[in-house]
Amino acid sequence: MQAEAGAGIEVVMNQAKIVKLTRPADTIVVGNPAIADASVQDATTIVLTGKGFGVTNLVVLDGDGSPIIDEQITVGRHAASSVRIYRRANVQTLSCTPYCESSYKSEAERTSEAEMNAGN
Repeated sequence: MQAEAGAGIEVVMNQAKIVKLTRPADTIVVGNPAIADASVQDATTIVLTGKGFGVTNLVVLDGDGSPIIDEQITVGRHAASSVRIYRRANVQTLSCTPYCESSYKSEAERTSEAEMNAGN
């Protein structure tokens, strides 16, 4: 994926996405590291990983402090292969690829679900 200004970046939970930069990066900042993580592959390649559901931002600066990327990151679920079952306050997420089984939940997702359930 080539990074373009204003396009936004979508990442699937628990998956990685390659972001190619137009010039070498010096500083990389993720607004909320519980939602997404950015690791440096090389000076012009960043690997984004979806850590928790939600929206945050990614700022990448060059050596002069000029922005290369200032984009919103949206982390979501691959909707076609998962199902959520609601039983009153209990939520169960199943990964259906092709058979439905309990899916992996990150610490951020478990915390988020616990907070949602505490409000009921």
